[in-house]
Amino acid sequence: MREPFGRLMLGIAQANMTGTDLILIEEILSPGVLGLRLNRQDAQNALSTELRIALADVFRIASENDQVRVMVLLGSRKAFASGADLKALAKLTTFEVHKLGYHRLWKAIADFPKPVIAAVRGLALGGGCELALHADMIVAGRSALLGFPKIKLGIMPGAGGTQRLVRGIGKPRAMRLLMTGELLTGEQAAEWGIVSHVVDDEDVKDLTISIATRLSNSPATALEFIKEAVIEGAGLPLSAALALERKSMHLLFSTRDQKEGMQAFLESRKPEFE
Repeated sequence: MREPFGRLMLGIAQANMTGTDLILIEEILSPGVLGLRLNRQDAQNALSTELRIALADVFRIASENDQVRVMVLLGSRKAFASGADLKALAKLTTFEVHKLGYHRLWKAIADFPKPVIAAVRGLALGGGCELALHADMIVAGRSALLGFPKIKLGIMPGAGGTQRLVRGIGKPRAMRLLMTGELLTGEQAAEWGIVSHVVDDEDVKDLTISIATRLSNSPATALEFIKEAVIEGAGLPLSAALALERKSMHLLFSTRDQKEGMQAFLESRKPEFE
């Protein structure tokens, strides 16, 4: 792996990351954009414990690496991620499921402060759909299938699916998907507001890279503050959320990117952000 991610790869190696063969670190042709491709194609990228640990490790390390400005999550043509690894979970007891500590692994992704874009083709079901919902934007292929068929297994989402879904599309539609297990195509998910972009399947990766490139050239601190205000503000009373937004905006006036952005506008030129 050539720069700019040499130090990131060294950090992963030093962490002795579990399941390094389950995630492919892709060189995206844009500085600062890190691509993670789930690599359990024989199991439709089902989220095994080892794959979950690998994802969490990369997100933790990348969060502290200034060379990583945007994260892109990719699957295969047939499956972004088909859900939990049922072969490993089917016979577990309540205590055994709790001891897996999946909530801590999901938290590493949820707490990632930089933009995350999910490129969804094929299946994004159950935990795979929850993984996509952790992203800040979802680019979906028209024939992708998204949803939560967990009700058919006698369980329910446990990684934020109920909460992120209802906050994104409202109670009636969230209940419909969660209680019936109905699946949506990429086009339907776009109509419902679950995904941010929908394109032909073969164009998913190109559009995702285009968006990621644009974000990687944007002011990093402003992007981080926007993400924080939107996510944290959603759980606050309106007055507190507005205070968070206002103070974050004020703080940006201490950044070099703010000075450069406004000066470039006044001089009718393209800004050069750090």
